[in-house]
Amino acid sequence: MLPQAYLNHFKKTFLLAYPVCLSQLGHIMVGVIDTAMVGYVSTTAQAAASLANSLFTLVLVFSIGFSFGITPLVAAADGNKNLKQISLLLSNGFVINLLVGFLLFILLFISAPFLHYLHQPESVMEMTIPFFNILMLSILPITVFAILKQFTEGLSYTKIAMFISIGSNILNVVLNYIFIFGKLGVAPMGMIGSAKATLISRIIMATAMLVYVYKSKHFKIYYKAIRIKSISFSVMKKIAEIGIPSGLQFLFEVGAFCFATIMVGWLGIQQLAAHQIALSIASITYMIASGIGAAATVRVGNYYGQKDIVNLKLAGFSAVIMVTFLMIICALTFILTRNLSPQFFSINGDVKTIASSLLVIAAFFQLSDGIQVVSLGALRGIADVRVPTYITLVSYWLIALPIGYALGFTFHLGVQGVWYGLLIGLTVAAILLLTRFYYKRKKFNLV
Repeated sequence: MLPQAYLNHFKKTFLLAYPVCLSQLGHIMVGVIDTAMVGYVSTTAQAAASLANSLFTLVLVFSIGFSFGITPLVAAADGNKNLKQISLLLSNGFVINLLVGFLLFILLFISAPFLHYLHQPESVMEMTIPFFNILMLSILPITVFAILKQFTEGLSYTKIAMFISIGSNILNVVLNYIFIFGKLGVAPMGMIGSAKATLISRIIMATAMLVYVYKSKHFKIYYKAIRIKSISFSVMKKIAEIGIPSGLQFLFEVGAFCFATIMVGWLGIQQLAAHQIALSIASITYMIASGIGAAATVRVGNYYGQKDIVNLKLAGFSAVIMVTFLMIICALTFILTRNLSPQFFSINGDVKTIASSLLVIAAFFQLSDGIQVVSLGALRGIADVRVPTYITLVSYWLIALPIGYALGFTFHLGVQGVWYGLLIGLTVAAILLLTRFYYKRKKFNLV
């Protein structure tokens, strides 16, 4: 039986986390929906959409991760009731995040012509690049949404981002159906229609968040205090000092999965499509865990600002315990539904069979994936980001990918071998990051 103190923190973390979980799902569900609906066009189209989404997600997660730089700072300032600091974080956070968004768009634009060098099947690349060219336009709306989402969540207002994300995904499904298959008088566009639907839904999502923050009485006190002199390079530096490592942490993990996608593409179209199906399903549970991690950042950040070291420890470890139970349930669900889930993504029997085998491996890394992302969130709450960034780099790029390549190609285990490597890397990351949080607890005399 857990102590009452932990049970109280479970309730508080849950109430903060569940809207964040649902809004976090909004980012990833767009790609999942695209993969599922494009699968009814053709296996090649599905493989192309999965590759484009994987490459775009590589940049997307850095943008989202960078926006996380504002959350612990806002949470700490809120814990101290420092209204002026919160206002400065809003104005400077918006400026620096928008600048990063523009730079990422330029990077995407420059990168598009070089996608042929990934050595994927030519039929896949012919469809990937046009899809990618439309998808890249959505990076700026996502940036606007992300910074405002992280700002409001840092103040513990989490539900509106959830509602906007859910609404955006519903819109994406409707527009996908209309554009892909040609309904309501619209000519069928195939997979390109999916990219256009995604772009429109993300623009509307960003606009809705912007209007909410501007109109809500909760935030007027902050943005009305903004002046031209509010722009401060020192404040932007503080945000970047957390935002850049946070972005890199997401980049290293998702980048490893993206490079794994490229490696799987060397094996064939069916393997690539199956890989993306299993990855899409696994990404749903990851984003739920990521929502708990974001809640841990806010709650740990609040107590860090208040210098309440006892509750800081309880908030961090209660989130770890919560995600552990959740991911055990998810793992069992993956195993029990491994033959059913792929049915919603493909009509190709071989693709579904391969995807089913990958879901079993995904079940085993659920626990590691959940613990590592929540540990990262808790560490971010105490502004400990540098060492965790090195841990993610080593775990995914020096352990997961080399082992995955060796098992997949040298030992001829194919796509399953690549996934075994990812399983090992995630497990190493989980152990090291949880140990890091425990170490920081001891360092701060958290008993």
